[in-house]
Amino acid sequence: MPPRRTSTKGFKRTDSLLSGQIRKASESRGFAQSRLLTHWAEIVGDDAAAISRPVEVSYGRAEGYGATLTLLTTGANAPMLEMQKEQLRKRINGVYGHEAIKRIRLTQTAATGFAEGQVAFAPKPRTEDAAPADPALRQKAARTASPVADDGLREALARLAENIFNKAKS
Repeated sequence: MPPRRTSTKGFKRTDSLLSGQIRKASESRGFAQSRLLTHWAEIVGDDAAAISRPVEVSYGRAEGYGATLTLLTTGANAPMLEMQKEQLRKRINGVYGHEAIKRIRLTQTAATGFAEGQVAFAPKPRTEDAAPADPALRQKAARTASPVADDGLREALARLAENIFNKAKS
């Protein structure tokens, strides 16, 4: 049986060749980009995260140590973010423990813009506001948690029991 021929003719995907080098360069400058992307709301707060998204982290040759963070926002929210840039920069750098970000640059788009700029800035709905609670299930949950002496723990357990009862009901 002849060896299987690939359609790539010996070429590899660019991302497989460069991803390790990009990661090493980022880490050598003390910056883990993925952390900024995955924990954006925790780093900058819910208010700023609701109106912005990190798009790019770039290192300029003349800048030396520290990077430029590009944030995507809508035109209406850009002035608010512009006033918060220094505060956001301090919060981001506080997470990393050093001056990882020297500058924040804003880029604007419409909520439904080009393919790269289509960003949903609406926060996810809270589960508490989803449906009104059934009073009978709320009382049953309170009775279930009533033997617990600590008030805070009892209330948390009652909410948990109510959620479980609601889920079992549906």
